Amino acid sequence: MKKNLLALLLTATLSVGLLAGCGSSSSSSSDASKSSSASGTAASATSDDDKTIKVAASQTPHSEILEQAKPILEKEGYKLEVTVFEDYVQPNNVVESGEFDANYFQHVNYLNSFNKENGTHLVIADNGKIHYEPFGIYGGTKKSLDDIADGDSIAIPNDTTNEARALLLLQQEKLITLKDGVGVTATVNDVKENPHNLKLVEVEAAQVSKQLGSVAFGVINGNYALEAGLNVSKDALATESAEGDAIQQYVNVIAVKDGNQSSPKIKALTDALHSDTIKKYITDHYEGAVVAYDGEQ
Repeated sequence: MKKNLLALLLTATLSVGLLAGCGSSSSSSSDASKSSSASGTAASATSDDDKTIKVAASQTPHSEILEQAKPILEKEGYKLEVTVFEDYVQPNNVVESGEFDANYFQHVNYLNSFNKENGTHLVIADNGKIHYEPFGIYGGTKKSLDDIADGDSIAIPNDTTNEARALLLLQQEKLITLKDGVGVTATVNDVKENPHNLKLVEVEAAQVSKQLGSVAFGVINGNYALEAGLNVSKDALATESAEGDAIQQYVNVIAVKDGNQSSPKIKALTDALHSDTIKKYITDHYEGAVVAYDGEQ
């Protein structure tokens, strides 16, 4: 009996040990499986991120042009995500922070000014000059520049670079004269001659069109003119000369954080935006209010 009891106890002990060993092995296998699965998910997420291009943009025309680029990029294996911003600050901030890959809303002079004023590190993507939008003078309470009178008010953008561009256009039309050499750095303080004693009303760029009911004229960015239902080729009383310095200085660009200007997905984006399909869309859809850029990059 003692021998039999001892044998039974030994068998039970071995069985428990084997079961414990199996349980331990099963648990380890499950953990390994979870780890492998998590690793696979992370790898997949990284891969997906590499094929997703997040761009911050203004509504018009930038987001509209980007929408046309989506099918082109899809054929190359990229997913383009576009988020519209209504201001000129956040699109740069979200690229600087790394939250977005690029933005498309600004010209090079504004980009340079923003970097200087905010200590950001944004640059033009390789082949990133996409289009320009001719500035125009639009009628407010008056519908012809021939009707301009002493003391008339003209609304102009108040940010550094767009204000200079507006002033250069007013000078082009001989409404004012600027100090020699100020060029694209001009401010209202650089007005040398103002024969009509015009009142230059400085307002946020997006608000100029909204001031037309209370000023004689307004000088409006191309994108904001479009948003207001104005077309530079049909409605503007005067526009920038295509040969002027302003056009070359104010081409709209794809901006990225320094170091990302030649990444594969940014190259795919700029290639798509320079495609014949996009050029045709810009020409047909905007009728001169937006012009595809073919100059030096």
